[in-house]
Amino acid sequence: MKLNELTIRQAYEGLKNKEFSSVDLTKACLERIKERNKDINAFISVFEDSALLEAAKADKMIADGQQQILTGIPFAVKDAIDTLDLRSTGSAKILDNYIPPFEATVISKIRAQGAVLLGKNNCDAFGHGASNENSMYGPVANPHDLTKVAGGSSGGSAAAVADHQCIFSIAEDTGGSIRQPASFCGIVGLRPSYGRNSRYGIMPMASSLDTVGPMGKTVEDIAILMEVMAGQDTKDATSVVDEVPKYTENLNNKNKFVIGLPKEYFEAEGMEAETRKIVEDKIKKIQEDKNLQVEFKEVSLPYTKYGIPVYYIIVPSEDSSNLGRIDGVRYGVRSEEAKDLYNIYAKSRGEGFPEEVKRRIMVGTYSLSSGYYDAYYSKAQKVRTLIIEDFNQAFAQVDLLITPTSPFTAFEIGSKKDDVMAMYLADVFVSPSSVAGLPGISIYVGKDSKNLPVGMQIIAPRLGEEKLLNFASLVENV
Repeated sequence: MKLNELTIRQAYEGLKNKEFSSVDLTKACLERIKERNKDINAFISVFEDSALLEAAKADKMIADGQQQILTGIPFAVKDAIDTLDLRSTGSAKILDNYIPPFEATVISKIRAQGAVLLGKNNCDAFGHGASNENSMYGPVANPHDLTKVAGGSSGGSAAAVADHQCIFSIAEDTGGSIRQPASFCGIVGLRPSYGRNSRYGIMPMASSLDTVGPMGKTVEDIAILMEVMAGQDTKDATSVVDEVPKYTENLNNKNKFVIGLPKEYFEAEGMEAETRKIVEDKIKKIQEDKNLQVEFKEVSLPYTKYGIPVYYIIVPSEDSSNLGRIDGVRYGVRSEEAKDLYNIYAKSRGEGFPEEVKRRIMVGTYSLSSGYYDAYYSKAQKVRTLIIEDFNQAFAQVDLLITPTSPFTAFEIGSKKDDVMAMYLADVFVSPSSVAGLPGISIYVGKDSKNLPVGMQIIAPRLGEEKLLNFASLVENV
């Protein structure tokens, strides 16, 4: 196995046993990026020089007996997450020259352990998209088939992990932006409960839904990262005070689980028969495994069908407010044609925002406007409460829920670009739990006849990551 193909646990053990150095590990990843990024486009920025300096510093930490679980391990970060003194564009040209004077709390926690930051991953601009085709730096290609999308909005992070350009990546999930690309690229991706991880330093999209989470090669990698990332942050008032469990210590516990199968997810219109069969085959294998104590039960989530419409009213509304801060005045790229205040705003945003960002700003502004607020935004929040109640009633009967992550596997680049509704429906299975603030994980369960990965989603009650990761680890290799 090549060094860049290692998991976090394998890299940690190798560094601990002096089988290789952090510099060796970092060089292996950098070489892979040089070899493949021109085809996949997973990275917008690569910090080769600083990465090698960080790796050398990590090797000294290890030699001095200061190794922690992430010391010396190369990783990447979605470009919609701020990194101190390192270019962070959000994949939008209006921030092409933006160098943050601060850093996301979760990234600071990881770097404090001596992890090595390789670069920033491509994504749909400001997280707006389900295919990573809305980046102003070009689409991300799927490592399994370069003609297919990597998923979105965290497609660059998913592709970088799947193609072994980094050991892990940190990304953001508002309505499915970690889980859906994880499914398309055949890796593991976790959306944590809303408030479990600090949102400080995340470029805000929809503040009542945004979460930041890990993307890795195994469930154990995800558990390791959550132990480092999670916890209360005084810089984020929405972060919860609950103590962070020792996720890794619980992974192999053979607990008894009652698993709900929501019929609405398996009978959804537009779902590929082959994708459904692969997920159902995995469920059957879990049922037949004599080492597991798993009972399956059909449940109903009738308000699931409203997840997408609710999401696409609330999110653009909050988008339109959050993106008001990006105006070409205080920071970012200002249009060279702007000669007065109005044109600084109009032309800088016109040139620096892609089409999907403009669309969401307009939809959101309309939904919040006088005379329409009650008809759209207010009503969407009421339906959101019904969706939350749906999940609460289901979790009164079961421990966890299993669904497909996506109704289909990765599609051709450009095939849905001009069909806005078809693109929005790509998140039909991941948006409802996002609206409810619940944790969800996507794990790889097989490939279809086109040799494209299929993901299975597991959803837990709020702050149920410990049980979620335990079950996901037990069934990962069934």
